Amino acid sequence: MTVLKEKINHDSKALIQDAKTKDLLSRSLRYLKAGYPVHFTGPAGAGKTSLALALAKKRKRPVMLMHGNHELNNKDLIGDFTGYTSQKVVDQYVRSVYKKDENVTETWRDGRLLEAAKNGYTLVYDEFTRSLPTTNNIFLSILEEGVIPLYGSKLTEPFVRVHPDFSVVFTSNPSEYAGVYETQDALLDRLITISVDYQDLDREADIVSEKIGVEESEAKAITTLVANLRKQCTKADSNGPSLRSSLMIARLSSKEAIPVEGEDKEFQQLCIDLLSHTVSRCLETEHPLEEAEKLILSECSHI
Repeated sequence: MTVLKEKINHDSKALIQDAKTKDLLSRSLRYLKAGYPVHFTGPAGAGKTSLALALAKKRKRPVMLMHGNHELNNKDLIGDFTGYTSQKVVDQYVRSVYKKDENVTETWRDGRLLEAAKNGYTLVYDEFTRSLPTTNNIFLSILEEGVIPLYGSKLTEPFVRVHPDFSVVFTSNPSEYAGVYETQDALLDRLITISVDYQDLDREADIVSEKIGVEESEAKAITTLVANLRKQCTKADSNGPSLRSSLMIARLSSKEAIPVEGEDKEFQQLCIDLLSHTVSRCLETEHPLEEAEKLILSECSHI
């Protein structure tokens, strides 16, 4: 399996930082400096990844981003032998004597976790609970003993010591989300877990206005519509449309010059296209998609 590896040069402007956010980042940075990994947990679209990347950038160390998934394994984390390198030497110094030496060696490639730990990077492990708990067990040795065990790698060393500047920021969705595994208590006990929820309505409107450049009144209308639809969700494993939905509606309405007016047919259709699927998934009804469209049109009428 090929896994994306990237060092992040993240633009901090992507995270709109009010006093509350700045305080959260400041506290979290203190925890990292004290040697404790930070874990942001909360619903999808609440801004956990943006927080984690902004926090990582504050450490002024290279940042490695790693996404959790159920196929992630030790080869992805630690590394693996990726092929063979051969070297051939032919000696014909004496014409009557033909001598050939050939040396074949395996080529090792560090995994992202090993690279980050050896070099003192800040690792952002996004949605780590989507990986199997057995895969995440390697972090117990890292956080407790400060070593990465190299079991199953065919390397001669039993472990690699973690660089003193190495640090980890975890993010996760709540355990009731689909595709999420329950995290072992032994790992959670070693993390400082901070809950991240949706912003209040005024703050969401400020974010939409600042990020997209729309009028505050338009941003408030869009975020109010989305927040009201979120409140209609009845399924325990779904939170409905998030701030991402508000940003998408604001961006498209601005780009396509669609007025943010509840009676405008284009705006209504835009909201249906962007919101109906998400809203339908969180409704407990016989015809969720039809009900979702009715709810969206109803909320549009209040703008």
